[in-house]
Amino acid sequence: MKSHSTKKLEGDLPSASSEAAYGDRKELAAIAFERTRMPMVVTDARTPDLPIVLANKSFLELTGYSAEEVLGRNCRFLQGPATSPIAVAEIRAGIADEREVNVEILNYKKNGEPFWNRLHLSPIHGDDGRILYYFGSQIDMTEYRRVEALEASEHRLLSEVDHRAKNVLAIVDSIVRLSNADNPALYAAAIQHRVQALARAHALLAERRWTSISVEELIRQQVAPFAAARASFSGPDIRLPASIVQPLALVFHELAVNAARHGALAVEQGTLSIRWRPGQSGRGLSIRWQETGADAPSKWTKRGFGTVIVGAMVEKQLKGRLERNWLDEGLLIDIEIPTAELTT
Repeated sequence: MKSHSTKKLEGDLPSASSEAAYGDRKELAAIAFERTRMPMVVTDARTPDLPIVLANKSFLELTGYSAEEVLGRNCRFLQGPATSPIAVAEIRAGIADEREVNVEILNYKKNGEPFWNRLHLSPIHGDDGRILYYFGSQIDMTEYRRVEALEASEHRLLSEVDHRAKNVLAIVDSIVRLSNADNPALYAAAIQHRVQALARAHALLAERRWTSISVEELIRQQVAPFAAARASFSGPDIRLPASIVQPLALVFHELAVNAARHGALAVEQGTLSIRWRPGQSGRGLSIRWQETGADAPSKWTKRGFGTVIVGAMVEKQLKGRLERNWLDEGLLIDIEIPTAELTT
């Protein structure tokens, strides 16, 4: 059922009008229509295809068209390649029902520039209830949308920064709690070196725009300073998600420090082999750390604080598994990281 409870072309004197102004009502209305800063058009509902019969200066300035280019045309000329057909259908349904329509639609200016248009359509009926015109007002929402998108992007960025900061702080908290505090000087030095390892990983992430880091790149960054030419690295090109780079960096740092102080890299003939591959069923990451040439079991067998930190990072932070075995030729450590975010 069509509703006629909308504007009529003629009617009672508005409450804000005076009798002196009533005689000039049409002229005043035309002046107001023309001079208002809100873009407006009027279309003829009695003519097929609802042609524009009035378009004010603000509408022409917004769209870039001249009066001659818009008069007599349906407003659909403002539509373009990315205009939503759903929004168009909503407008058509409102016109068919002779009711008011409020919709936000992507329109296009004469030069092809898109703009978001908050469109309000209102039917105008005569005293006999027949539809005469449609009044349409437009509000350019492009800048508002841009600011809204920036705010949303900023919110996502702040959320990500907050997540990253909490992740790093959790690692630092583990470092502080799990480091051996028997000797204050050694305690301070150990924490400093561990935080520096995190900082190197952080710098690598920043350099890669917090996307993904190759396993080999991360391992070499943390191990090469201790291993020099006595370490070998082998494995496919697997990319690590940013979320696990820093805890894994600390794991490699601790393993390298232990090897340099107590293991294979502490003796002249010792060597280190690090291999990696996708985990079981192609998911996650499998790492094998193998030291050869050490004369005796290192302090890893005594559950030193380096062992505790590595275990905490692998098992608590990364939800993985670590297994240490002493073979005749040296220390063997297998690490499984069951993340599904790795890419090759």
